[in-house]
Amino acid sequence: MSNNEIVFVTGNANKLKEVQSILAQDANSNTKTIHLINEALDLEEVQDIDLNAIALAKCKQAVSALGKGKPVFVEDTALRFDEFNGLPGAYIKWFVKSMGLEKIVKMLESFENKNAEAVTTICFADSKGEYHFFQGITKGKIVSSRGPTTFGWDSIFEPLESRDLTYAEMSKDAKNAISHRGKAFAQFKEYLYQNEL
Repeated sequence: MSNNEIVFVTGNANKLKEVQSILAQDANSNTKTIHLINEALDLEEVQDIDLNAIALAKCKQAVSALGKGKPVFVEDTALRFDEFNGLPGAYIKWFVKSMGLEKIVKMLESFENKNAEAVTTICFADSKGEYHFFQGITKGKIVSSRGPTTFGWDSIFEPLESRDLTYAEMSKDAKNAISHRGKAFAQFKEYLYQNEL
C-alpha cells in the first residue's frame, strides 16, 4: 500500500461519495494527500446500543479480512429518537428497509416530542493496529418526508441548524457543513493530516 492510502469499508456508493467529498475539502493547506480506497466487505453487524462497540467490532473484522498493517476505517450511523430513549439508533437502516420512511414518521405521531439526533461513529485502525474513534452528532427533529428519498432517512430528518430544511433538501456542501457525518469526518480528517497512518 502506498503512503497515505487508507481503506474505507462500505458498500454504499452514496456514503462513499459523501466521504470522498468531505475528506477532499479544503485540503490545499495540507502537504499530505489522503488516498481513499474502497472495499465493500460484508461485515457482520454486532447487535448493541453502544455505537463504539458496533464500530469497533466491524473494524476488527475489516482488519482481519484485509490483513494487519493496512490503515482501515468503518463508519456506523444511528438515528436516535429522544422519545424512545435513543432507539432506533444503529438499527435505523433496518427500520427504513422493513417499514419505509412514512411508517417511521408515524411511530412518533402520538408523541409531542419529535426530537432526534443523528450520530456517526468512525473507528479507524492505524498501521500499528491501534484503534481510534471519532464521533459527530447533529440534533434535529423527525418530520414528514421532504426532498429526494434516495439517501436513507435524509428526507425525514430536519437538523436544528438547517433553517427548516431536511438533509434531503440541502445542497451537499451545506449538509456536509452541519451533518453528523461531516462533523465526525472533520475530526477524523484533522487526525489523518496530523498523524502517521
